[in-house]
Amino acid sequence: MSEEERKQHVVLVHGACHGAWCWYKVKPQLEASGHRVTAVDLAASGIDMTRSITDISTCEQYSEPLMQLMTSLPDDEKVVLVGHSLGGLSLAMAMDMFPTKISVSVFVTAMMPDTKHSPSFVWDKDLELAKMLVRANPLIKKDMAERRSFSEEGYGSVTRIFIVCGKDLVSPEDYQRSMISNFPPKEVMEIKDADHMPMFSKPQQLCALLLEIANKYA
Repeated sequence: MSEEERKQHVVLVHGACHGAWCWYKVKPQLEASGHRVTAVDLAASGIDMTRSITDISTCEQYSEPLMQLMTSLPDDEKVVLVGHSLGGLSLAMAMDMFPTKISVSVFVTAMMPDTKHSPSFVWDKDLELAKMLVRANPLIKKDMAERRSFSEEGYGSVTRIFIVCGKDLVSPEDYQRSMISNFPPKEVMEIKDADHMPMFSKPQQLCALLLEIANKYA
């Protein structure tokens, strides 16, 4: 396969209370390597002023911009999905609905649900994360608690990679590894000195891992 053929479309999904802007250090590095990069603003996030966070009551509504992007992709195009923190839940929704359009999904210290429990299971084990979600949007937390599990045929069929951030104080390493043990991904990578925001604190290391994943799995 030629170098040109290996260029991928990388889709970056932010966490709660952030926006596409949070990838500003990573996006140009990926583009400099020849990849096409789309950083998504989820509903009522970043520069999306079409509605306020109080208008969002379900994860479908919150994730709608990502779903619209996935719907717009040609049937023969596969993307590399990258989600940070609570953005992992939006990734899971996209994987469940569009498994054939995703070559690999990367969870960067992100919520990684399984295919057995309600999606809220991943944060019910961590009080601080639950508090964060309540502050961000209590209605979404309620919606997630009432949802059925993601499917093996959709979400479970997509290759998953988890990037552990060793100095994360929001999602501590033990909690990250509990999600990994609960629903093991294809590969676990690590940025030992990264905090909860590796796109700010360790952008070069994060970008290097994303490039490695794109070359290996996409």
